[in-house]
Amino acid sequence: MPNPWDAGTAIYLQHLGFKALATTSAGYAFSRGKPDGAILRDEMLAHIEEVVAATPLPVNADFLSGFADEPEGVAANVARCLATGVAGLSIEDSTGKDDPPLYGEKLSVQRIEAARRAIDASGVPVILTGRCEAFLVRQPDPLLTSLARLTAYADAGADCLYAPGVSEPDDIAAIVKAVAPKPVNILVSGFNSHLSLAQLADLGVRRISVGSGLALAAWGAFVRAAREIAADGCFEALAGGTSFAELNQLFDRRD
Repeated sequence: MPNPWDAGTAIYLQHLGFKALATTSAGYAFSRGKPDGAILRDEMLAHIEEVVAATPLPVNADFLSGFADEPEGVAANVARCLATGVAGLSIEDSTGKDDPPLYGEKLSVQRIEAARRAIDASGVPVILTGRCEAFLVRQPDPLLTSLARLTAYADAGADCLYAPGVSEPDDIAAIVKAVAPKPVNILVSGFNSHLSLAQLADLGVRRISVGSGLALAAWGAFVRAAREIAADGCFEALAGGTSFAELNQLFDRRD
């Protein structure tokens, strides 16, 4: 389930034959010249709606922490997200602050319960992913925290469980076992890109996303070419770009 950051990248991923997509908060924020987490709710909803409209594929929304602290606010914002036509959305337990980096466990569970109620009230079968950010915010024992929280989120109504940042196969297997039979999503990015789809499947992983990985790969090519131009006055890196004709034909066929 790769992560486009705009309509064009969503269309290209559909063109390659992927069956589902997911938005990336960081990838979109960087495209707007902002840090991850700095996109406001209504701007994020408009972005999610644009990606949903770009292809007929089901789209999972990276909905951060639900743009609210309290469960009531999370429920109201989840209802707004459902109106974009998403097939799934995730709610994380990161506060976006240094202290505390995570919402308390009880409040985090209540936030998942609120999201579940909003989805059920809509009558639309949207997949709710409960995210524990313990690995990303560098908790002292991220695996222990993730196991406790993800099992609680599963009990609170999350359909899928997700601990972005986990990379050790034994840790992944422990998470899969703890929340079974509910599925686990694993983030594959630069820090654990050595893991293959086959390896993750053998560990019991049911869903893979790449977060901002594709956006960062695109930024990598852009930065290398721009630095070459600025530093050396050379343009050789431009020769490695995607074919203008290929993209032009792909997008022209959609008119």
